[in-house]
Amino acid sequence: MTRKPVEYTEYLQLEKILNAQTLESDKENAHAHDEMLFIVIHQAYELWFKQIHFEIDSALTIMRKDAVNDNSAELQTIVHRTSRVITILKLLVQQIDILETMTPLDFHEFRDFLRPASGFQSWQFKMLEAKLGLKFDERHGQQYYLSMLKPEYVQFVKEVESQKTLLELIDDWLKRMPFFNDAQLWANYHTPNTNDSGYHAFWNDYLNAYASTLVEGEKQNIETFEKIFLSEHKSEHTILSSEAMRNALFISLYRGNPILQMPFQLMQNLLDIDEQMATWRFRHINMVHRMIGSRVGTGGSSGKEYLQGALNKHYIFKDFAFLSSFLIQRNKLPELSPELKGRLGFGF
Repeated sequence: MTRKPVEYTEYLQLEKILNAQTLESDKENAHAHDEMLFIVIHQAYELWFKQIHFEIDSALTIMRKDAVNDNSAELQTIVHRTSRVITILKLLVQQIDILETMTPLDFHEFRDFLRPASGFQSWQFKMLEAKLGLKFDERHGQQYYLSMLKPEYVQFVKEVESQKTLLELIDDWLKRMPFFNDAQLWANYHTPNTNDSGYHAFWNDYLNAYASTLVEGEKQNIETFEKIFLSEHKSEHTILSSEAMRNALFISLYRGNPILQMPFQLMQNLLDIDEQMATWRFRHINMVHRMIGSRVGTGGSSGKEYLQGALNKHYIFKDFAFLSSFLIQRNKLPELSPELKGRLGFGF
């Protein structure tokens, strides 16, 4: 059977896309030139959100497996696709530059025609936050978080919230890492310290080395370190489990070893996703302040104040940033056993 030739316009369905801009101001016989820009920018946002979902869903599919081989193409695929998400988010931040070519007076020409439509109704963005790991209890503005969405979109978000998030799957992945569960890897580990702490010899040594680097005013960090990394229970300071935090810190400390480079890059990518989303919120705050000042948003939110609250509270992967508080100089790191060095260098 002969395959029908593909035509550019039909393939991209440009008939639909290029006819999907209807100006509300034209319906009121009050044409506002910049409304076209406003629509195109936000349509572009939603298309990019769709692509981000496509990339994150592929990562979630891999992470949901019983085991992810860190010495395989699977982890590289996750790192590659989360890197693409970061690049897309950077583009979304840059799109604000285009939107800011519209002056406040230009915006006010059509703003009232938009009520009660609001970016707060972007169910794709709420689903993205939920997939990444933002839980309802950690949200700013819980009282009207889903109140403006149509019932079918509320259902979409609720369904995502009922599934394991990327952050939870990362926690599972980190806990499975075998660094401290295989006694043979530590058979020839030599400790310079007496160990009466009850902790693994490596962590006893690391805690001693870390304590020696603290200055006055930082001594309370020792207790915090023990709560976060060495407790049998999850610390109130973190979302990730203590076991996951231990392995994440170990990866950060010894990331120069080949087998740890990809896990370290994944953690860095998650931090970069947080940073870009925070940057987007920050730029959005400044744009809103510039455009409407202290006025209420078209959807009824408090405008700038709501966005500021979300910026402060909606960091999803902040536990990885927290690791920096507990690093030491490379020359103070405990010397690993030959067996573990071999494993970290793809040895067997």
